[in-house]
Amino acid sequence: MTTQLTIPRLEMSMTEGVLTEWLVADGAQVNEGDPIYSLETGKSIQEIQSPASGRLTQKARAGETYPVGTDIGEIA
Repeated sequence: MTTQLTIPRLEMSMTEGVLTEWLVADGAQVNEGDPIYSLETGKSIQEIQSPASGRLTQKARAGETYPVGTDIGEIA
């Protein structure tokens, strides 16, 4: 089963976020709850945890701004 990773809405007024850094290499094995990337909003930078266990595939580049809901990767 594949789990899609999207830019989450961390604040009610949030419309976009900056994927500041991938904390895990593309193709690496991750466990549910592991921090996998950091996301900057207008107010803070937060580490986002993996929602599932499996192999990470990155689909977005760090340092770019993406709208909430953008598909940035998957775990399979």
